[in-house]
Amino acid sequence: MAEMVNTTPSNSSTASTRTVLLLLRVLTFVFLLIALILIATLKQTDDDTAVQIKFSDFYAYRYMISTIIIGFAYNLLQMAFSIFTVVSGNRVLSGDGGRWFDFFGDKIISYFMISGSAAGFGLTVELGRGVPSNSFTDKANASASLLLIGFLFTAIASTFTSFALPKKAN
Repeated sequence: MAEMVNTTPSNSSTASTRTVLLLLRVLTFVFLLIALILIATLKQTDDDTAVQIKFSDFYAYRYMISTIIIGFAYNLLQMAFSIFTVVSGNRVLSGDGGRWFDFFGDKIISYFMISGSAAGFGLTVELGRGVPSNSFTDKANASASLLLIGFLFTAIASTFTSFALPKKAN
């Protein structure tokens, strides 16, 4: 007689996964918030010409702040969903559609975030070429680094959301 194997996750493993996802969302939120503050306040006055240089003077930094804001908004929504799920035990978006939304949302947003981080790193390297390090490039580099860490947490979250995807029977 063949023994039946239970393939549904236990409530404790589901609860711990939900808690881990919430923790990942909170960490992403914190890193994106700090990255946003750093890049949004990025400005420097050139001593020779008295011209003020801001992040918005560079397309790559404008792209980077856009990816931070999009990632921040998505993460805020997912954080609210995660808090609701952890507190109530029920999902806001129930069914397979909600699981697909979580998975593809995490994938797409994480790709946006890594591209924004890469753009920020690339421009910072170009601006710093042959010039001693300064607070402008240091803050931009820090913001890009925090965005990269936010990407890592979102990429890890997408791995956890992939576990919840519906399994197809062969």
